[in-house]
Amino acid sequence: MATSGEAPESWYLALLGFAEHFRTSSPPKIRLCVHCLQAVFQFKPPQRVEARTHLQLGSVLYHHTKNTELARSHLEKAWFISQQIPQFEDVKFEAASLLSELYCQQNLVDSAKPLLRKAIQISQQTPYWHCRLLFQLAQLHTLEKDLVSACDLLGVGAEYTRVVGSEYTRALFLLSKGMLLLMERKLGEVHPLLTLCGTIVENWQGNPIQKESLRVFFLVLQVTHYLDAGQVKSVKPCLKQLQQCIQTISTLHDDEILPSNPADLFHWLPKEHMCVLVYLVTVMHSMQAGYLEKAQKYTDKALMQLEKLKMLDSSPILSTFQVILLEHIIMCRLVTGHKATALQEISQVCQLCAQSPRLFTNHASQLHTLLGLYCLSVNCMDNAEAQFTAALRVSDLTTHQELWAFIVTNLASVYIREGNRDQELYNLLERINPDHNFPVSSHCLRAAAFYIRGLLSFFQGRYNEAKRFLRETLKMSNAEDLNRLTACSLVLLGHIFYVLGNHRESNNMVVPAMQLASKIPDMSVQLWSSALLKDLNKACGNTIDAHEAAQMHQNFSQQLLQDHIAACSLPEHNLISWTDGPPPVGQFQAQNGPSTSLASLL
Repeated sequence: MATSGEAPESWYLALLGFAEHFRTSSPPKIRLCVHCLQAVFQFKPPQRVEARTHLQLGSVLYHHTKNTELARSHLEKAWFISQQIPQFEDVKFEAASLLSELYCQQNLVDSAKPLLRKAIQISQQTPYWHCRLLFQLAQLHTLEKDLVSACDLLGVGAEYTRVVGSEYTRALFLLSKGMLLLMERKLGEVHPLLTLCGTIVENWQGNPIQKESLRVFFLVLQVTHYLDAGQVKSVKPCLKQLQQCIQTISTLHDDEILPSNPADLFHWLPKEHMCVLVYLVTVMHSMQAGYLEKAQKYTDKALMQLEKLKMLDSSPILSTFQVILLEHIIMCRLVTGHKATALQEISQVCQLCAQSPRLFTNHASQLHTLLGLYCLSVNCMDNAEAQFTAALRVSDLTTHQELWAFIVTNLASVYIREGNRDQELYNLLERINPDHNFPVSSHCLRAAAFYIRGLLSFFQGRYNEAKRFLRETLKMSNAEDLNRLTACSLVLLGHIFYVLGNHRESNNMVVPAMQLASKIPDMSVQLWSSALLKDLNKACGNTIDAHEAAQMHQNFSQQLLQDHIAACSLPEHNLISWTDGPPPVGQFQAQNGPSTSLASLL
């Protein structure tokens, strides 16, 4: 029998060879692979061989079978034995990493954490594994929403990589920390950190693909930071840089030159994933700015690429990308008068969330919000209120403050349209008062809060107050190219001037509102503008123009009416009554025709 210092016996190499042959067969013969590895123990192998075989068995069972208990038993043995063997780092730390992953899968997070902490403690002389385990524990804390502990660990990683001379992985740790600080809205800490990251990224001279991927990570953080702040115009230079950067990456060949520093053996995302991510932030920008056709174009490109990737790659991040893209395109469809398509895409989001409990936990609030927006578009006000209330109930307000403000703003618009909810409305408006202590830093949401105030004042007949609020919205939306808010504010101001009998001023507002709404295109603002133009021209005696506006109004009405009937006739329309529990899939019953009043739509 071989001692631990000698070369392994031929029997061991033969069994390993057979096991690998069966594992890589097409299709893999996992049962035979496992039999070969188990046979190793019959020979009473030395400790090193025993530990490595337990690791291989645990890995094969974990990745290729549902027998997690047996996988766990082998990985625990590999971890236990390997700790007693000097210079056996690769087996020891791979066992720790895989075992903690398996613990998390079994919801044994309290077993995973101390295991990772122990492995981190004893891996300081092995830079690659020390960094990898730090990233893993930080990710675990992030999934548990303990962002403070995750940031601390990423800070430890950044300092460690600085000491071992790995500026590349130091940048990865710092950018990851920046991402979490953005999630926590700790903007005071984000700015100096991003400035430092920018300097490190620019000064780092290494593999061109790694350098460009760091730059993409850095620019994605900058762009999302601007978009979170609702600064659609200010973000344009950054977004342009990001788009150029991803084009550069797609032309570079990924030559497999291994870094000289083992701590540099990381990459942030595969090239193809980065490409989808850049499409995604471009869609987010187009949506906020009101370039809805552009948003549609980039969504189609991104979803096509995602479909191809998902055939080869089961990475959960791809489903997250898909859900966020769908969330944005659904909002576009509701604005452009394609409610039936939006409803089918909401159903698609339900199906994706039903397949992944974690995805549903992270997107339940958005899903109810989308249903609330759909209900608003088909005048189901009770259902809209129920959906927005459900969205507020399931949202995590600590990490989703912008979402909370968005939901509250839309709920306020429901109360305004219902017209008899004064007390609830005033309670809500107190919480999103744009004149003082606005709860989030988003420029876009603050402008929307002014618009909601203007809308309420208009309904209450307080026209001067309404004009003040709407001029504030216009000032803010013009400053950052928020086209949709601009169009809504112009048409409402036009309506106010029309009511006050100031036809010329009304016309000065409604005509640009109509032009902007056509560019977006926003169907409801076009419907509203064409109705006003018809009445304005009639009042001014412009018969031909009045007739033309009436014809336009008729066309928009017909389009919206047909879409309304199509949406309400879909079996998925029943989703509007789902306000609790997991996402319903395959429970839709077809209805006979629409169940909502069309009168208020026209």
